[in-house]
Formats: sequence, structure tokens, C-alpha cells
Amino acid sequence: MKIVHIANHVQEVGNGIVNVMVDLACEQARMGHEVIVMSGGGSYEHLLHANGVAHCTLDQTRKPASMLRAFFRFRSEIRRLRPDIIHAHMMTGALLSRYLKGLHSYKIITHVHNEFQKHADLMKVGDAVIAVSDAVAQSMAARGIRKNKLKVVRNGTVGSPRKIQGSSMLDLKGVTIVTVAGLYTRKGIGDLIEAFDQIAAKVEGVELYIVGEGPDRSLFESMASLSFYGNQIKFEGFQHDPMPYMQAADVFVLASHKDPFPLVLIEAREAGCAIVATGVDGIPEALDHGGSGVLVPPRQPAVLAEAVIDLLEDAKKREYFREQARQGLDFYRVKRVAEETLHIYEEVLNR
Repeated sequence: MKIVHIANHVQEVGNGIVNVMVDLACEQARMGHEVIVMSGGGSYEHLLHANGVAHCTLDQTRKPASMLRAFFRFRSEIRRLRPDIIHAHMMTGALLSRYLKGLHSYKIITHVHNEFQKHADLMKVGDAVIAVSDAVAQSMAARGIRKNKLKVVRNGTVGSPRKIQGSSMLDLKGVTIVTVAGLYTRKGIGDLIEAFDQIAAKVEGVELYIVGEGPDRSLFESMASLSFYGNQIKFEGFQHDPMPYMQAADVFVLASHKDPFPLVLIEAREAGCAIVATGVDGIPEALDHGGSGVLVPPRQPAVLAEAVIDLLEDAKKREYFREQARQGLDFYRVKRVAEETLHIYEEVLNR
């Protein structure tokens, strides 16, 4: 099968959409399919090539001149490649695929990673629409996408080609809370900083490590500077390999307000973390509905603080959730994600 994946870029910046696409493309190539990624380019290009995936540069900058060039470039490449499937992971690629379909025989698969974005409605142009969780599928159905087009393929990271082998151990001093997230308001970083005031008042020597980068970093740094415990809050920036932080954490926290199915929770489970996360969107599915981590309501820092304190003060409970996190991880293999996705391709091609 000849498969084209299309996204805006392949930069290694912690973007979950890009990471899912890169994993999927590499695994499909490993399974013997001809796979091409079209994007504006980025640091993952070398990884794609190393795994037998071709990369075609397609600048999709949303400016009239750039989009016009992208239109003609895309048309030329599709005529040359004659793919069976175009798998669009972002809105621009979905629309290009649909506008240029004409008499082409390819089928379009759209992949809804972030259904909270308004333009996610445009992903309905696919012959099949993949949702990353049941919660996303339900939301997209409520927004008018026919249920018979919707397919759920939950994300997985186990066996990812992006994984850095032989990660060095990190010695974090004292009692440690870690979060790995983009520094956006929707990730609940502000709630976690507010909760940390209550945690630090009760747990001596605790430190919070915030791993990630994003446009709201200065806002969160300002919040931390106003905290009585601000010197115990560490902003570590984006890390190419956040696994050592997770492995060193006493408790891992994800305080999101919206999160369709965060890859980081599967990575934290791989690291054997005791996890506290908000019960929104696909997060309960990623944590076996509370079986693999503690779920708390979003936007309630006091409740979040209580859950974290409970784990920090109860070593047996903390160890229980560490062990639970490691259970059932075979389901979250990239290979399973690729197999389920290929089944959807075959289904639409055989209609």
C-alpha cells in the first residue's frame, strides 16, 4: 500500500500530533508499506529516513502566496506518487486532499487529535475520521460527523522509534513532583502552581519540576515568582528526552483542562510513575478510568493538592499506583496503533 501522511511540520518540539504521525509512518514502513510524509520539514526528517520513510517538503504556511504554492506542489506530487491513502493529521492537509481529489482514486483519512480546536469540524472531509479516544469520537459525532465514518484508535507510545535509548538517570533531590506538558493555559499549569503552595506547606522539601515549553511560560513564571515557595518550582524547558524526569518523580501530575488523549500519560506509565491527572476528555481512558492513576476534577487546585499530598505521604499507596501504571502497557504499542489504522485503510479502499 502507498500511504502519504501530511502535517504542517515534523519538528521535534513535543507536538503530540507530529509525534503520533512520525511513529505511525515509521511503523507502517517497517511493516512493508511505501510511506511518504509531506510537511514543511523539521528535525524528525533524519528519523523518518532512517526508518524507510520518504519526506517531501510542502510549505503549508497560512498565507495566500504560500498556500497557492502548496496547492500546485501538492497536486504535482500526488500525480507523481499516485497514493492509495492520504492520511491528514492537520486541517490544511485535510483541505488540500479534499480540494484536489477530483478523479484521483486515493482515499482520505483524517485524524482528529485536538477536537477542542474550532477547525476540527473540517476534518469531516475524510472518507474515514480517526478519533484518538472515545471522548473525542463522541464530541465529533455531536458536531455532525456521521458515526459510521468515525473510528477510534487510541494513541500508543510503547516501541516508539522516537525513544532515546540508554537514557541517563537523573538525580532529583528531595521529594519531587514532575509535570511534562506544553506551557499552555489549557494544560492546567497554573492550577498545579496554585496547588503546589498547599503541597509545599505540608510536605517538607518538596520541589516541582515543570518540563516543557510554550507561549504561556512567562505567565506561569510570574505566578511562581509570587509564590512563597517559588524557589522550589523549577522550569526545565523542553527536553528531547523527558523520561529521566519521569523516572525520578515521586508523583507525576497532568492537570489539563482539555486533553484528547495525551501521549505523555502512556510515557509516564512506561516510566512507572504514580500519576495524578484530571478526569477530562481522553485522560480517563489513558489511565484505565482510574485504575492506573488517580483522577481528580479539573480547575480545582485544592482537590489536586489533596490527591498529590495523599500519594506523597502514603508510600504503600504510591507504590501501588506505580505498579498499576505498568500494567496493560502491551495495548499501547505503536504496532497496535499501526495495525488498527491499516485496517481502517483497507476498509475504505474496499468499499
